[in-house]
Amino acid sequence: MAYEKELAAAKKAVSLAARLSQGVQKTLLQSEVWTKSDRTPVTAADFGSQAVVSLVLERELRPETFSLVAEEETGELRKKGSEVFLEGITKLVKNTLASEESYADSPPLSTEDVLNAIDCGKSEGGCSGYHWVLDPIDGTRGFVRGEQYAVGLALLVEGKVVLGVMACPNLPLASEFGETDMSSQENVGCLFFATSGSGAYVQPLKGHSPPQKVGVSSNENLEEAKFLESYHKPIPIHSSIAKKLGITALPVRMDSQAKYAAVSRGDAEIYLRFTLSGHRETIWDHAPGFIITTEAGGVVCDAAGKSLDFSKGKYLAHETGIIVTTKKLEPWVLMAVREAMEEERKFISESHS
Repeated sequence: MAYEKELAAAKKAVSLAARLSQGVQKTLLQSEVWTKSDRTPVTAADFGSQAVVSLVLERELRPETFSLVAEEETGELRKKGSEVFLEGITKLVKNTLASEESYADSPPLSTEDVLNAIDCGKSEGGCSGYHWVLDPIDGTRGFVRGEQYAVGLALLVEGKVVLGVMACPNLPLASEFGETDMSSQENVGCLFFATSGSGAYVQPLKGHSPPQKVGVSSNENLEEAKFLESYHKPIPIHSSIAKKLGITALPVRMDSQAKYAAVSRGDAEIYLRFTLSGHRETIWDHAPGFIITTEAGGVVCDAAGKSLDFSKGKYLAHETGIIVTTKKLEPWVLMAVREAMEEERKFISESHS
């Protein structure tokens, strides 16, 4: 298998980051949730997970040059008054790495080591070379609520996504689907992964069960199709598209790239992501889910039907809207999207005239 060494390192890094995040989620207090300058929440798990993945990839692969494009920055952590929070993150990272037998005898980490590991994520990515792409806690709002979140890691080579690993600690192992809060169930915690041309797989986060190949839904009946969307403010065009497709069931709302995972194993047929104007999509929000879904036989494209372009730096180059679906349903979904967008443009034009 291509990228075998990189995949093994990525799975180890993501599994350990998921272990760290699960420990934090169980004991998280509202006072431990910070708000970033863009008004999104961040926790010790976001920073700790980024540090763990960075440290594990470097230790496992020992690359000559290590490029990581990741969400978190250390600006706030380096400010006066953040010392206790930073000490807590450092302890989390130390304990998580110590829980891995092969790292038990590693030199002790200082807070500066952890800050530097987080700061490895400052790369801009691009169309040449190797770049790891990480969302250390994707869906922090879901994480804070005790619901769905993901740790997503992908590898870009010459601007193409060639590998993806995603831990979904609260996603049920079985494909039955419907409830949004899965965290109370016993059999939860999935690790999805894919490499280019080799298919997509899932295995439990806990234990040593062998990976199982996953594939998207074979359902061709649009009326029975399930569709997913985020928890953010209601996006009117989503309901308009669903209506045109004849979908009567309400959307299943859940946070994070776990939606990609759900489509990849056939839990749902459609995931729509149209956002309010001005929002720019980052590559770490989509790269892991993109390759896992496409390797499972699905389609990930923009509203114009073009595949997503991850080669332009931290932000996706794409037309408005992201559509995740099956090849069988893609023509119908794109037609409904075009019609809904045209109606929306017409409405805006008329309301301004």
